[in-house]
Amino acid sequence: MTDIKIDCVGENCPVPLVETRKALRKASPGDVVEVTGTHPSSKKEIPMAAEAMGLEVLEVAEDGDRWTIRIRK
Repeated sequence: MTDIKIDCVGENCPVPLVETRKALRKASPGDVVEVTGTHPSSKKEIPMAAEAMGLEVLEVAEDGDRWTIRIRK
């Protein structure tokens, strides 16, 4: 189950990371934030940032040039 979805398709850094951080701040403990995007370096930066914040990265999935990252707060 996903509690918060963020669509960053077509957005370049730092927008996906900034939007993910904003959503994670609003999320309640246990909520799952799902980010979808196409910017290649964000696919690496977002999970690293989440882990640095002590959060659980549930999934990093790729479908062509589009990726989806799911993080539990």
